[in-house]
Amino acid sequence: MSDSSSSVVPASDEDWLVIIDPQAIFADPATSPWGSPLWSATVPRIVDLAHAYGRERTVITRFVAMPELGGAWASYYEEWPFALVPGDDPVYAVVPEVAGLADHVVTAGTFGKWNADLRAIVGEQPHLTLAGVSTDCCVIATALPAADAGATIRVVADACAGSTPENHDTAIAAMSLFAPQITIV
Repeated sequence: MSDSSSSVVPASDEDWLVIIDPQAIFADPATSPWGSPLWSATVPRIVDLAHAYGRERTVITRFVAMPELGGAWASYYEEWPFALVPGDDPVYAVVPEVAGLADHVVTAGTFGKWNADLRAIVGEQPHLTLAGVSTDCCVIATALPAADAGATIRVVADACAGSTPENHDTAIAAMSLFAPQITIV
């Protein structure tokens, strides 16, 4: 498989594209401290992938603050109080370039999106192709538990945006250690 997302196609009729957290809050470092400097270069690649998979085989995930989760999330939101806004706040909106490219949307208050809502759409041990933001947070936090549960994972490296170029590369390298359950394309 080429290392360019423009040549990544569904591995089979059972393959799903999961676009992780393509939201305003992650799209621009000037707007949000969570914004990725890699995001603007990533968006066209994500759009190409969504067109290759089609709306019916694409899932968009959204992160929203859920302080009621308690535990370590309480100290997390003490550090990031700007994120404590309702889930329908514009900062949590899916970016316009990606909005409407999927028939399925999963919203969660955790980094990882491998949850019951996503499994209800894609199945318990699906083939997933992952793209999105942030490589070093929500992408890796989705890939590892999904693979551990038996899902077959492809991560499209150039369709993922990390918090920094170095953190992106580190997360890609870490996920590559989990081959063959996780492959990097």
